[in-house]
Amino acid sequence: MRKVLIVCLGIVLSLPILAQENTTEQNPQFLKISLREAVQYAVDHNRSLQNATLDEKQQHAARWQTIATMLPQVSGTLDYLNMCGYKMNIGGMASVPMNPNGTLGVTAAMAFSGKQVVASLLNNLAIEMSEVSKKKTEQTVINNVITNYYTILTLTETIDLLERNYENLTVLHQRAQKAVDVGAAEQISADQIEVQVNTYKTSISDVKLNREVLISMLKFILGLDNVTEIELTDKISDLMSVEESLAILNEEFDIEKNYDYQLVSKNTELAKKQITLAAMDYIPSISAYYKYSAKTYFGADEGFNMTNPNTVGVSLSVPLWSSGQRASAITQKKLALQSAQNTLLDTKDQLNISNYQYRYNLKNAYEKYMVQKKNTEVSQKVLDNISKKFDYGYASSTEVTTASQDLITAQTNYVNAVLSTVEAYLNLKDLINIPYEDINDNK
Repeated sequence: MRKVLIVCLGIVLSLPILAQENTTEQNPQFLKISLREAVQYAVDHNRSLQNATLDEKQQHAARWQTIATMLPQVSGTLDYLNMCGYKMNIGGMASVPMNPNGTLGVTAAMAFSGKQVVASLLNNLAIEMSEVSKKKTEQTVINNVITNYYTILTLTETIDLLERNYENLTVLHQRAQKAVDVGAAEQISADQIEVQVNTYKTSISDVKLNREVLISMLKFILGLDNVTEIELTDKISDLMSVEESLAILNEEFDIEKNYDYQLVSKNTELAKKQITLAAMDYIPSISAYYKYSAKTYFGADEGFNMTNPNTVGVSLSVPLWSSGQRASAITQKKLALQSAQNTLLDTKDQLNISNYQYRYNLKNAYEKYMVQKKNTEVSQKVLDNISKKFDYGYASSTEVTTASQDLITAQTNYVNAVLSTVEAYLNLKDLINIPYEDINDNK
């Protein structure tokens, strides 16, 4: 007994530790994560994706519900009857005592109709649609992770550039102010540089705020608590590979693989099955049942007993006349099918147009990305050069101001170019439906 108590006490004391370890695993306090790891983490923990999985399971349960209606249904009853000493008089015969009694009944019933068969087929389609929807949700989640990851890295790079130049301009401002103090320069020169220092300071704060918002959004997508600290281990220079990313342009577009087209196509099939389901109202339905009953008087006289121990019944229901209701239902479903077919054709045309548009967008976005990347590098060199000249008195404060403004503009354009490129790439990837694993395998 003492050993049992010790074991139980140990289990109780270890429960909080186990719970804490489990919580730490799901919501770690600090997480260093690469892009590939972030994508996998989101697939495993994102709540929207978990809901899509639950929806798929619900559709499987709904299909079994439909199938179960065609299988035998068994129910049992237990009745007790007490007429409080009443005796039944039948003509001049002796009275019959109505003693207390109990009845045990078991009924097995089965019904079958064409609508049940078609309904099970509709459930199969619903399962297929939920599976496609789950894949589409996973695709969206992965894209959100990639977009946020790239954006955070780009903003981090922007912050580093702005902070570096903020320090350089601060030094230039201090030197310019000293020159003003000794009468070697005018105050306007120092003031112009001070304006740029304040501009950089404000820009750094804005970019940091935007980065924090995006980090919080990334945590939400990953299913993490907002208190969790995350560190992105990849660098934007390692991820932005022009040759490897442009290789997607060589991939052929198979519209049958596109998730949007699959959903619309399944919806068209569903509309066809709805016509068949409505037509099943013309088909007879059959049902059968068997009932077993056992009655007891608890040792008293049996009295008047009309309970049949075994009962079998079969019923055939044949639809005869519905005043056009069934015909109108079929007509309605046929019209709905025509609408679904039109939507399918429109979707097919739109996706083919998107194929050409997304390919053009990707080429154009990468050209702009390369140009803006070069512009940022050149603008940085120009600012560094002018800053050195200003330090030696060979450049004016106006030139420093102009060069610093040009660098901010170039960096902003560079950030937009990166995001436009990522967006164009993901749009084409989703259209062609290339899994993320295949993308990584090619890199």
